[in-house]
Amino acid sequence: MNRKFDFMNMARDRIARQCVCCGGDDLARLPAVLMPFVAYRAFGWQAQKIDETWGLRTIESGYAYPLCNSLCCRDCGLLFLDIRFSESELASLYDDYRKESYNEMRERFEPGYLERARQLSIPISYRPRVEEFLKPYIKRPLSILDWGGDTGRNTPFNDQAEVFDIYDISGAAPTTARARCVNKDQAQAKTYSLVICSHVLEHTPYPSDILNDIKPAMGADSILYIEVPLEHVMRDNDGDFLEKKRYWHEHVNFYSKESLIQLIRNVGMTPLAIGEIPYSAESEKPDVYQVICKLNDETGLKTGSQRIQK
Repeated sequence: MNRKFDFMNMARDRIARQCVCCGGDDLARLPAVLMPFVAYRAFGWQAQKIDETWGLRTIESGYAYPLCNSLCCRDCGLLFLDIRFSESELASLYDDYRKESYNEMRERFEPGYLERARQLSIPISYRPRVEEFLKPYIKRPLSILDWGGDTGRNTPFNDQAEVFDIYDISGAAPTTARARCVNKDQAQAKTYSLVICSHVLEHTPYPSDILNDIKPAMGADSILYIEVPLEHVMRDNDGDFLEKKRYWHEHVNFYSKESLIQLIRNVGMTPLAIGEIPYSAESEKPDVYQVICKLNDETGLKTGSQRIQK
């Protein structure tokens, strides 16, 4: 589907009826479960063991987990959870995100998470590759806004910017004295040469809302760098990923390349370059999508050494 979709016309339903990237309504669906930690944090729901004491004549005994659906857009290939969390539910889900109380609760639901959280606290090793990807598109003097940047430890060029602002709902303290935490109003009141939105859009129910919130912080020469996971389900299953996605956790959107391009164009931006990279030098397959885009530009999309015109 190549038509432009106006997200102002999208209904913000509890259960999605349209693709949140392209607006398409041709959705394949398959039953799935919401993982217990997410269900409890967002809704207060808990898995239940059903036995004969329940007195249910037509339901078999066993464990009951919160049901949901995996949806796949036949137009752009986005794979996503049908439940779209409200602002208050997102606030509950991400309250004290990766802080002590959050980590301890998640460890109770998911033994082994504390070690994973420790690994996630280590700065990424592929930042130099991100900077190399961005270099041809940035202009100096460099002013950076990292939208959802946590402490700023993984922000590209964080040691070179004359202005380095972080907007993040976690309120985490920056790891460098060069960085300054700002609220949304402060971020939108300035214009930055480089805006980062890294590992944010996979968490949010309506990613177009995030990108539209970012636009006021951009000028005609500003560059937006987007990074989202290239989920293994999407990468390794030859288009049969709906059958493979039977549970949902904190990532509620699994992007295809086409869904990213459609999303960016539908919010009034132009994709300039798109790439795929692994998390580490040891990885043999890509784990991350990278996209560079800007406002209102007719430049073609470049993938590697090829340029694909709009």
